[in-house]
Amino acid sequence: MKMAMHRIVQSSVMAVLLTLAAVAEAGEMKPMVKLGYDTGGDTLVTVIFVDGDRESIKANEGFYFGGGLSFVSDDKIIETEVSLAYKFQFIDASNGDVTWSRFPLEGLVFYRFPKVRLGGGVTYHLNPDLSGSGVISGLNVDFDNAFGAILQADYRLTDKLNLGARYTMLDY
Repeated sequence: MKMAMHRIVQSSVMAVLLTLAAVAEAGEMKPMVKLGYDTGGDTLVTVIFVDGDRESIKANEGFYFGGGLSFVSDDKIIETEVSLAYKFQFIDASNGDVTWSRFPLEGLVFYRFPKVRLGGGVTYHLNPDLSGSGVISGLNVDFDNAFGAILQADYRLTDKLNLGARYTMLDY
């Protein structure tokens, strides 16, 4: 499985680099903003509240916001995005909090249809950190930076706004 993941990541990196080179020659470059929410992954931490309720944080879970550059080919068929975001998830309690945060750096290439775009690429998560405060202040786990791949499908609401789903393959 790791060898297959490694090949997917290598192929994705090569595709992003080749597409960036091609788009730089001919096409349009614009700033872009991204925000969203991801779910899924292995459970990193589970908090048990005084009343017995439980809340967990999973590895891929979290809100994200960020920005970068979007390159669109002259024929408007290929779009490449390079972005950096801040991604976080937290559990808030009256006597302490848990926060899971990281900075995803992504390079994605999409094939654009009139109302849909399909693509994928690579992600590199910088400074992954799981920390606690209050009664959970002893929780402080720094993970290694992690390299992975993304597959993504978006519905193009307008030329500047997409709504989509993505699948991230990443091990911390």
